Amino acid sequence: MSDRIFLRGIVLFGHHGVFEEEKRLGQRFELDLDCRLDLSRAGRTDSVRDTADYGAIYETVRTVVEDMRFKLIEALAEEIARRLLAGFEAIQGVRVEIRKPSAPIRGVFDTVGIEIDRDRSR
Repeated sequence: MSDRIFLRGIVLFGHHGVFEEEKRLGQRFELDLDCRLDLSRAGRTDSVRDTADYGAIYETVRTVVEDMRFKLIEALAEEIARRLLAGFEAIQGVRVEIRKPSAPIRGVFDTVGIEIDRDRSR
């Protein structure tokens, strides 16, 4: 499916990480989402009921990042994907990219991160 709703450059603060300092102090996470769904009906009807609400998608992601705690951003991404697929019937697949610009790594880098792609059949 080539139709998508996307949210780019989401910045949220969460307490995810392996190290105690990450869990205690928290840090900034950057996210990009692509939600795959059929937008043709919404295009014809001009009704928000025939699509997935961007604001509700954002709030779902915000709740997971800010209210839950994971050691790995892989687990964080899985929970975001699971909730989006469970909570929005129209969404058939989702790509979640999470970047961790302040990862506790010695060295110079812009960011580190992961990307997962999930759909209803996985």
